[in-house]
Amino acid sequence: MNVKILKIEGNTLVNAKISDAKLLKVSLPSVVDGWRFDFHKHLKKKNFETYVLVSEETSERIEGCLSFEMRDKIEPYMAFIEIAPHNVGTVKEYDNVAGCLIAFACRLSFMNGEDHFQGWLAFDVLEENIEDETKLMKVYSTKYNAVRLGDSTTMLIPPEGGQKLITEFLD
Repeated sequence: MNVKILKIEGNTLVNAKISDAKLLKVSLPSVVDGWRFDFHKHLKKKNFETYVLVSEETSERIEGCLSFEMRDKIEPYMAFIEIAPHNVGTVKEYDNVAGCLIAFACRLSFMNGEDHFQGWLAFDVLEENIEDETKLMKVYSTKYNAVRLGDSTTMLIPPEGGQKLITEFLD
């Protein structure tokens, strides 16, 4: 899927692509590369689909990664999402990478969700300390239309919120 991400230097939109990692000849990131998750390991899991976002400018370098799962074959679940270390913080190279990947996961939830799960995207926010968890949940709520499920670490993006993200980041 073709998307646009924001190149910080020059404040310009650049072409990028979200692709199934199994179809690419690129090495998936892992903790040894400075990432938090080992996406190569998850690529082998049954019911997991792993996607990468690459810029046309640097097509050999992954800007972000997403692992999507269909729980019990009916419930869409964003298992892992991470943007590249060089896109984090105040000196990042690209912005909107997470937004594009989350919107893509929302699109998958409409396409693959069954029954009352269609269009709903579930995920968990698990951080090492409660302050980071709370901060990240707030980002998901304000920026990506997610709601927290009770007092748990589980969050949901409802169909209306998912459609807004799809319109903003994918259309």
